[in-house]
Amino acid sequence: MEYIIILIGAVFVNNIVLSQFLGICPFLGVSSKVSTSVGMSGAVLFVMTIATTVTYLLHQYVLVPAGLEYLRTISFILVIAALVQMVEIILKKVSPPLYQALGVFLPLITTNCAVLGVTILALGLVDASLIKAVFFAFSTSLGFALALIVFASIREFLELADLPEGMKGVPINLLVAGLLSLAFLGFAGLV
Repeated sequence: MEYIIILIGAVFVNNIVLSQFLGICPFLGVSSKVSTSVGMSGAVLFVMTIATTVTYLLHQYVLVPAGLEYLRTISFILVIAALVQMVEIILKKVSPPLYQALGVFLPLITTNCAVLGVTILALGLVDASLIKAVFFAFSTSLGFALALIVFASIREFLELADLPEGMKGVPINLLVAGLLSLAFLGFAGLV
């Protein structure tokens, strides 16, 4: 039951993008096509889950015993940067079209505050075991993917819509993002 609460809370109630406003740069930048959004979501899912695993172990078994908790943020950033480089190399070999489609946004995962935020938030879970922390990261990345893919679907639909000239592009995108955020606010009393 506890894992269901973590899943619902991370995906709907405390969505990392729409409720906590972390990861806005890739949310707005990569969401012009659903295919690119799916690829970015997969990359974020992989990096967020693996980064949380590695940073949890680093924190619990290296930083805390050595009394170096104050180095948490910088060490987490280094781990995330290394993982993103690994994902970039793998995508370049496995799926060159996806690598080209993501372009500059793949290195942005390195500085994506959603990934760093989740690794830090996972440590703050009550009774944070490794399994709960990793499940939280996985659930949060599913919430990121949901928000990104829904937003990309709406943006593709809006490309075909007859909008006033002043609303095309960034204005309508920000308006839709705000409305999505309000829609997810409806889940607030769920958990």
